[in-house]
Amino acid sequence: MKHFLTIAATAALTAGAIGAPALAEYPEKPVNFIVPWPPGDLEDVLTRMIAEDFQKEYGVAAAVVNKPGGGGGPFPGAIDVATAPADGYTIGSFVIGVPLIGHEIGIDELTPAKFDPLGIFLTYPFVLATSGDAPFKTIEEMAEHAKSNDLALGHFGAPLTPTKVSLAYAKTAGFEWGSEAAFDALDCNTLASGDADVINTTLQLVLPCLDSITVLATMTDERISLTPDAPTMAEVNPELGISLWNGLFVTKDTPQDVREKIIAVAKKTVMSERAQKLAAETGAGVYWQDADTSAGRIETDTGKLATVNGLIE
Repeated sequence: MKHFLTIAATAALTAGAIGAPALAEYPEKPVNFIVPWPPGDLEDVLTRMIAEDFQKEYGVAAAVVNKPGGGGGPFPGAIDVATAPADGYTIGSFVIGVPLIGHEIGIDELTPAKFDPLGIFLTYPFVLATSGDAPFKTIEEMAEHAKSNDLALGHFGAPLTPTKVSLAYAKTAGFEWGSEAAFDALDCNTLASGDADVINTTLQLVLPCLDSITVLATMTDERISLTPDAPTMAEVNPELGISLWNGLFVTKDTPQDVREKIIAVAKKTVMSERAQKLAAETGAGVYWQDADTSAGRIETDTGKLATVNGLIE
């Protein structure tokens, strides 16, 4: 009887296994890449390349969803990623400020830290720029001018690193900005209209008017080839030497096999001919920095940002 029961139980288990639906292999449905800025800048263009290649590789729809933060930072988009299921179907394409400070400024949905990097793929050619007819041509001349004249600074949001660096520079150079305001877009029109005297933006957004503006300094590791006369902020003041980057992030419980599938496509995309052509045309750094190296970079930049914050306070 025992032998009969054992055979019957085994048969039942086998039948159940055969009849049970197999777990779906990722990805089986549309994937969204969340870019917390308006369309058009470098992180948006490169993320769209990654999404296109993801769709071709895995045969599912992949879209970039732009979720601008209204000048207050990229956090509405980050919250979308943080509150989505940890299944790889909602991927964040984030600037440095999201993983460094998002969980430290009272945003409940981002606290404690929610994100792990899959990899960093872009160093922005971030610049401090002014109109070509401004009464100063260097960052030092701007600082002297600002000691007796009000200058309006345009930026992408007070919590963000480029803004903090610009504010810290004012402190170290002995002046105060006459005013500062956040914009969803900072481009040639911002300077031409007089909405801001000096702007923090990426070089790509002002390339159409590069001949009629002055790039005062760059927030990059090295000078940008397209603006070789503009010093890095680290050259101006070593304490301000922090570059701006963008990477892909998922929530911490996302399975490793899912992460690896996203990484495989993204790495191939950013090293492709079309992505490297974009880098050459815009002065951006486009590369792939793996998850562990990216995590180490985030830790280092956290210390650098603490120094910048200390200068502002």
